[in-house]
Amino acid sequence: MKNFSGKALFLDRADINTDEIIPAKYLTENTRQALKPYLFEDINLEGFNNKKNIHGKSIIITRGNFGCGSSREHAPWALEANGINLVIASSFARIFKRNMFNCGMMAVELPPEIINRIFSVFSNLETEIETLFDKSTLILNAGVMKESVEFEISGFDRALVTAGGWVEYADSRY
Repeated sequence: MKNFSGKALFLDRADINTDEIIPAKYLTENTRQALKPYLFEDINLEGFNNKKNIHGKSIIITRGNFGCGSSREHAPWALEANGINLVIASSFARIFKRNMFNCGMMAVELPPEIINRIFSVFSNLETEIETLFDKSTLILNAGVMKESVEFEISGFDRALVTAGGWVEYADSRY
């Protein structure tokens, strides 16, 4: 099972699409690792620099409809190549979310009011998140600020994450 704990990268915008996650011009790359330097190359966020802001982060916290746009596995692959295995948002594009779980990664949906609170309390702080997978709980920690948030995950998605993704899940069962 992949690691779902680490430092958070806050992307304060809704509707971040797959072309912003990994630009289409890199879809000819034939390994996941080749996608690594291009993650969020074309994203338009004030003050964001993909060469500086991503390094050392392993969790993304963002707004709604993350991963909208074209249905490509390259978007989760580019995240994974950069050590990001967990995205937390108020909603996801359906195919992107499925691709995350199929890759053994997690796309955790939280209600908008909780996402808003997380942004207001933690986004300007260096925030670490511990994922207690068995308890479906996230623990956000930024110095004296600490908060516990429960999340839901279906039994099938839990099995995919535990197995490491769809291919590993299928290999162990069929």
